[in-house]
Amino acid sequence: MTTPSVLSHRVHSRIGVGLAGGFYPAPHRYELYLSESCPLSQRIAITLDLLGLKDSVATTVLAHPARTPDAFASLRRAYEATEHHYDGPLTAPALCDRWSGRIVSNHTPDILRDLAGLLSGHTTGHPSTLCPPALTADIEALRDLLDRDVTPTAEPPELSAALELLDCQLMERSYVLGENLTAADVDVWVALTRLGPSDILGGHHRLRDYVRRLSGHPAFRGDEEAAPVTAGA
Repeated sequence: MTTPSVLSHRVHSRIGVGLAGGFYPAPHRYELYLSESCPLSQRIAITLDLLGLKDSVATTVLAHPARTPDAFASLRRAYEATEHHYDGPLTAPALCDRWSGRIVSNHTPDILRDLAGLLSGHTTGHPSTLCPPALTADIEALRDLLDRDVTPTAEPPELSAALELLDCQLMERSYVLGENLTAADVDVWVALTRLGPSDILGGHHRLRDYVRRLSGHPAFRGDEEAAPVTAGA
């Protein structure tokens, strides 16, 4: 599987947006295709668990094509149902509408928003505690920082500065944006656990304790055995 290289390979529909398209929330209607150990897929898998959606949103994990041929064939059919004569990459994460067989979205930020919104039963009047409206801008800004500077390939000065900032965030807080676990903590934990050797956090003891504490949570612990395979969109 490869990352899409042209715009036609991106699918940006939304749950509950543009209802004429038929993508409204319903239990057991949607299926997630996730790539084994892809960090974006890992974010989605943890979020799904934290929101209590594991029983209402199906999940199919794609490993190597030789190991999961049926999963790849199913994803191929979904892309072909979405775009006639589709011959592009099979990009995951992907959210699929099981009723029509079509891909709703392969854009991870939108998938995460939809999981935390209507698919989890929340509305603007009753927002999810994982994505409180007052913290939306902070969550997005932190996600941008992580994707840019907290990666195994980040330049050392930028990585060091980002880790110092995150460590300071935890100086008087239990979580990176306050006293409650939010989507930002999912993003930070995934980013930190993918940096490589555990000693890469160096003297950032607050970050080390934070990673260890979240690793004890069932939603985070359930994703520990993934092995690197592919990237998403």
